[in-house]
Order: sequence, then C-alpha cells, then structure tokens
Amino acid sequence: MDVREIRQDFPILHRAVNGKPLVYLDNAATTQKPLQVIEKLADYYRRYNANIHRGIHTLAEEATAAYEAVREQTARFINAPSSRSIVFTRNATESINLFANAWGRKFLKPGDQILLSEMEHHSNLVPWQLIAKATGATLAFLPITDEGQLRLDAMEKIWAPNTKIVAITHMSNVLGTITPIEDVVVKARQYGTLVLIDGAQSVPHLPVDVQRLGCDALVFSAHKMLGPTGVGVLYARETLLESMDPFLGGGEMISDVQLTSATWNEVPWKFEAGTPNIADVIAFGAALSYLTRIGISTIRTHEMELTAYALKQLQAVPGLTIYGPRAASPDRGGAIAFNLEGLHPHDVGTGLDAEGVAIRAGHHCAKPLMRRLGVSATARASFYLYNTKDEVDRLVEAIRAVQGFFNRPTHANVST
Repeated sequence: MDVREIRQDFPILHRAVNGKPLVYLDNAATTQKPLQVIEKLADYYRRYNANIHRGIHTLAEEATAAYEAVREQTARFINAPSSRSIVFTRNATESINLFANAWGRKFLKPGDQILLSEMEHHSNLVPWQLIAKATGATLAFLPITDEGQLRLDAMEKIWAPNTKIVAITHMSNVLGTITPIEDVVVKARQYGTLVLIDGAQSVPHLPVDVQRLGCDALVFSAHKMLGPTGVGVLYARETLLESMDPFLGGGEMISDVQLTSATWNEVPWKFEAGTPNIADVIAFGAALSYLTRIGISTIRTHEMELTAYALKQLQAVPGLTIYGPRAASPDRGGAIAFNLEGLHPHDVGTGLDAEGVAIRAGHHCAKPLMRRLGVSATARASFYLYNTKDEVDRLVEAIRAVQGFFNRPTHANVST
C-alpha cells in the first residue's frame, strides 16, 4: 500500500491549520473523503438526480439502479448472504434504534434480559435503556478488565435463560479493544440469544464477515469508512427482518394502504420509509470500491504497524497515561486514549490543534466507560489508511509542546 499515493486522493489532507500542515487523527469520529467519493456525489446531482423506486423515467431508473447496486455492494463487503438483509438508515445509531424498536417492542417482555458491556458507546446503550423501559425488560452488563478487555470468565454468571439479546461493540471507540465476538456468539447459541454487533469502529478497519461471525445483526456508518455522512447500515438475517414490524411509516415501505390499515413492502424496503438519502448512498458505493481496491486486510496491517509505533512513542512521553491495551496486538485497533498529567483533555486538544494536530477530547459518548476508568474525559488519537509514522511523530512533538506551554512559570516575567 502506497500511503503517499493514497494521500493524493484526499484534498483536505493538504490544507494547513493554524499555519501548520494538518495532521488528522480523529478518524474514530469521522474519516476524510477521497476525490472518488466527492466526485460520485456531484455526479449524481449533475447527471441523474431523481427519486427512486417510484418514477418510470430514465433519470429515476438510473438513480434506482445505482442505489440498489450499492446495496448489493454493501452485502458483498461484509459477506452477507443477500442484499435483502441490508437496510440503509441515516447512521449506525439509527440502525440500533431501528432494531431495538422493531424487534424489541414485538419480542421483549417483562423480565427478559438485554445484555450489553461496560464499554458501550451511548448509541448502543441509550436505545436499549429506552426499549427496556418500554417493555419491562432489564439490562445487564458484561464487565471489562482494567485494560478494557471483555471479561469472558464473567459471561457464565451473567448470562441467563431469559437473556434475549446481547448487543455489543466489536471495537471500543475509546480503548481500541476488539471484542472476541466469536466466543460471545458461541455462548449466545447455547441460550438461543440473538447477537447484535455495533461495528461502527470495526467494519472500516478490519475484515468483517457476518456469516463467519454468525451474528444476527450488525450496524455501521458510511462516514467512518470514507463515505458521506447521513448513511448507516443495518444488516440482519433476512428471516429476522421479516419477523419484525416497521419502525417508521410512509413512502415506499407499504404494499397496500386503506384508509384505516396498511400492509408492508418486502424487506429491506419495509424499513426504508420516505425518500432515502439517495445521493450519499450512491457515493458510499465509491467509498466501498476504494476500500475494496486497496484491501481491508492491507489497511488492517498498516494500522497495526502505525498503532504499534504510536504506542511505543507515546509511552516514552513523561506524564502520559494510556487507557486500554498498551501494546499492539491482533485484538487491538487503532484508537488510543490518553491523558497528560495535570492537564484537562480539552486543553490538550486545543493545544494540539494550535500545532495543526486534530484529535478528539472529551467523554467520547461513553460516559459509563469514563466512570469505569476513573476519569471524566480523555484525549484520543485514532488512525486510518492515510496516516503515517511521520504524523505520529508530529503528534508526539505537539504533545511535548503542549506540556511545555502549560508547565511554564505563569509569572516568571512579571515585575513588581
């Protein structure tokens, strides 16, 4: 993989921030977009902008064909058995809300258990809190170790015959730890429990094969994998989707409508009410093509090398604490959370921005995990295919500059 060549496809990586070349290390929040995606988006509006699934003119048929082709492409990317198991939403959060409501309201009852983990992002926590309140189900949580690894030894005690679903992250957006999904699925099969995977941080960075994993559902977002914002994906087994009621009503999600009743379209269109985000779904196809051309395994190898280098360099910085695994390994991704002694992460983030380095600072929409770690917030650097070791060096230099700025004597030059 030629990273220098790849970087030529990303115009935003050539701009300056605060007079210095941009180093973009906030990829867990969203990734930058290559020219191929930007041009695909513009091409739709220039040549065949039309609504889909309803027009019979040429533009509508071209738009419908392009939109449905991306559904096929998405299915191939995660090795789903059929494109009918792919539902497009606005983002991964909406995908989880869709599933929690469409499945949970129909199949959960008082006393049923929803199993999560202590490291869930709010998007895979709050929807289940809401559906538990609505149905009378209860929430239970798989614990993690101090380094953020799932405690598999605790599963036996927490899992119960009334555990109806386990909804769990594949890769922590804070700690970078990768969940042993295969072990979770094996346990789930013993109890007849469904498994929903939050793949927002894994699908962009490592090979994900839903048939090999054996999961029942998987969610992820286009914008974290070179695609536009406004597109999410819900994969679920086709028979499972057929058993669920619609989440939203209106538009082409119907088969027939009477004044007082309606029947539903086939899956997956049953879950895509109203005019969907046509342009961005079509542009998402260009992002999938880009990632496929390079190879997701190649990207994973590059990120592992980058993460190993970054962990080594960061641990050499005095006063820097890393949260999560401190060594690169097959069960670790490229998000690194850290704090600097005596400095608030927001100050760290602001100081790094002054050096042209973009990271994330805050609770990362994972407040329960922050409490588990005993902090209110952290800084976070996260990598993708276009990042380099030189940029890691820029990050470390910037961190040292921030430490130097905040540690200087405040009144050293003040005379009285």
